[in-house]
Amino acid sequence: MLNLERLRTLDALARHGSVSGAAEGLHVTTSAVSQQMAKLEREVGQQLLARNGRGVRLTDAGRLLADHAARILSQVELAQADLEAQRGQVAGELRLSAFPTAARGLFPRALAALRSDHPALRLRSCELEPEAGVAGVVRGDLDLAVVLDWYNKPMPLPDGLVKAAILDDPADVAVPVGHRLADRPEADLGEFADDEWITWGEGEFCHEWLIFTLRSKGVEPRIGHRAAETHTQLGLVAAGLGVCIAPLLGRDPMPAGVVTVPLRQRVRRHVYVVWRADADRRPSIRAAVEALRGAGQAVSAG
Repeated sequence: MLNLERLRTLDALARHGSVSGAAEGLHVTTSAVSQQMAKLEREVGQQLLARNGRGVRLTDAGRLLADHAARILSQVELAQADLEAQRGQVAGELRLSAFPTAARGLFPRALAALRSDHPALRLRSCELEPEAGVAGVVRGDLDLAVVLDWYNKPMPLPDGLVKAAILDDPADVAVPVGHRLADRPEADLGEFADDEWITWGEGEFCHEWLIFTLRSKGVEPRIGHRAAETHTQLGLVAAGLGVCIAPLLGRDPMPAGVVTVPLRQRVRRHVYVVWRADADRRPSIRAAVEALRGAGQAVSAG
């Protein structure tokens, strides 16, 4: 009889590609992962792992069993979701992530509402960029992830995920007080062609969106500074070091010395939450989506 927890360990190894990654994803020690794999190898009577430099790799038998493990664990999750749906109870553990401004702008209200309405539900949350959040849901490390795409650049989602809209988040350009466009009721993105931009990290989805959008306006962006956090970007704007995109969600309180200029193109981010289709019937998933939507409505209402 195959042990479910050992299959879960094998699945984590296959998904993460290393013992340390599997241990982190399972929230156990690397020693515990190695012990589980040694027991699983004794159970099946075959070698599942082989040395690969300083790390390990799955053998042919390991890959074969890992494929079965992924299907078995998916069926187990479906069974758990069906049982939860039959009981109608919002209980157990729920693991969520959100990109930083959503974690600041949505999580306090949404998670407090969940804890108040469903005291038997244990919540664990973290900040992750959208791509990392989606990957966490696909791997099974997370139950839900709050992610985004832009009005002109959707983020592709892997098969097997379900999504629900939370809110459309308008974005302005933040400029220093005294900027030549600071008093304008609205401006075109191309009018910032001569400005230095403060943007996100190289390769991040929002950074790539900004480069794509400016170039579509015939503007080759001048990148002066990079910062992951919106409030860090706004602090650099306040110091007169450039301009940045400032979505509404999570940007308050605005620092002194910064004003926002609305864009004529009505630039918006689409904020939504994703989860695995095999967990779709879990009452805790539905309760979390409802709480996040309530938080999104509060943001939209001002």
